[in-house]
Amino acid sequence: MEQRELDGKVALVTGASRGLGRAIALKLASLGAKVAINYLASDDRALSLAKEIENHGGEAMPVKANVADSSDVKTMTDKIVEQWGKIDILVNNAGIVKDNLILRMPDDAWDEVINTDLRGAYLCTKFALRSMVNQYWGRIINISSLAGLIGNQGQANYSAAKGGLIAFTRSIAREVGSRNITANAIAPGFIITEMTESFPQETRDTILSRIPLKRFGIPEDVAELVAFLASERAGYITAQVICIDGGVI
Repeated sequence: MEQRELDGKVALVTGASRGLGRAIALKLASLGAKVAINYLASDDRALSLAKEIENHGGEAMPVKANVADSSDVKTMTDKIVEQWGKIDILVNNAGIVKDNLILRMPDDAWDEVINTDLRGAYLCTKFALRSMVNQYWGRIINISSLAGLIGNQGQANYSAAKGGLIAFTRSIAREVGSRNITANAIAPGFIITEMTESFPQETRDTILSRIPLKRFGIPEDVAELVAFLASERAGYITAQVICIDGGVI
């Protein structure tokens, strides 16, 4: 059987039951990685994704955990290491939005977004790194957003979390580079997912007018870059933020 690029690797993808996370999990599995599918609420979707991966000859394990809860994350990473012996690749993808103008934003809308989108990445990275440091190899890939670079009206909480994730990525890259561990961030623009499909048509038209490629992205566009950053081919790339936004102006 032909050797695949990620054969022997173990990946943890957070928020993997749908959208970007699902596409990323499928891509990594197709390249030979064993994939832990983290999710919080969608049991059926996580099980369905695991079944799809297994039907194509891969290995997958659904792991239910709240990434913002330290105890949950420790239990999750311990389970993965117990099952597969290590964690090589971490994709911090789990994220939520609770949009509102800053003057109208409830405190809990700020807290929940920061906790899931930023604290979640911190906790998952901290616990996954223990395995990576011991084996002198690792890939940390954080899914940020164009909003984290330029801000978005009505998304002060989300933009702050995603901007914080970029600074976090660069800090981690400098801390663990000597252990042959890379850390990079991906900043998608407008990607068609369940989260973005609810946008009003007027908003979609306005966004499309600013994209030179004249199309929205799809989850597979992001998954392809994640696969590259997870591979040996990207071994000299770290502390970077790579935009996938169709050249948005």
